[in-house]
Amino acid sequence: MAENPEQVIAQLENVWKSYGERMALFGLDLEIQAGEVLSLLGPNGAGKTTTVNLLLGLAKPLQGTVRVFGSAPDHPSSRTRVGAMLQISAVPQTLRVAELVELFSSYYPDPFSKEETLRVAGLQGLEKRPFGELSGGQRQRVLFALSICGDPELLYLDEPTTGLDVEARRGLWQQIRTFVERGRSVVLTTHYLEEADALADRIILLNEGRSIAEGSPATIKARVQGRRIRCRTRLHTSEIDCIPGVKNIETQDGLIEILTSRAEPVVRELLMRDGDLSDLEVIGAALDDAFLALTTKKEAA
Repeated sequence: MAENPEQVIAQLENVWKSYGERMALFGLDLEIQAGEVLSLLGPNGAGKTTTVNLLLGLAKPLQGTVRVFGSAPDHPSSRTRVGAMLQISAVPQTLRVAELVELFSSYYPDPFSKEETLRVAGLQGLEKRPFGELSGGQRQRVLFALSICGDPELLYLDEPTTGLDVEARRGLWQQIRTFVERGRSVVLTTHYLEEADALADRIILLNEGRSIAEGSPATIKARVQGRRIRCRTRLHTSEIDCIPGVKNIETQDGLIEILTSRAEPVVRELLMRDGDLSDLEVIGAALDDAFLALTTKKEAA
């Protein structure tokens, strides 16, 4: 949680951004607080990467103000206090891990020691390996190390675990938590809603260049009055879809998963129609349920 929730270290105020005739952001207001993990969520094209690029000074707003530590994001006083791990990153393939860390650390006035960077990023034992010989998960850990080596107060992570397997993804989550424990702030964009649920103190949900919801993961999930019913049944999905209150149906490995606003009457109806119903489980709505409900509602409006 934020150590000082009153301290705003970066913000967008009434920011509009376009690419040619296509508008990417419509008057977006956003604040980043000291010591928090803020996750930007949204469908493709919602404006997440554009927002990060504006905060990094890689793009300029059409209208509005962007401030990072009280200055323009491309001002040297701001840049030396931030780090970034972007979706598209290129580093020399022949340089060794330790050499890359030393090179990137030299760009900052007061960086971590090389040993500390390697420890936080989980790279001990890989110091002498050329970047081009690393696995995908190891490369992601190196890029994470390069983003934190300057001991930044604010870290941007744009889809940091894309392409990683479950084990590598959870390993990077732990490295992010270790970094945040130092009181640093993180802005995380991700398509993995489980990732945002596990890491974020606060979520801003973007859709079509606008903020449509904001709050803790629990607050966002509470926006959806629903439950998930999991079971095995001989009923066809078309029969289940006709039951009042059923919002969505998914099937996986023989299990039926039903999203509904009222679980009890749906469960009763399922039991009445299928006496052999088994493996019944009722759980609360997940973050992806809220994501779909809120973005679908906005698109319909």
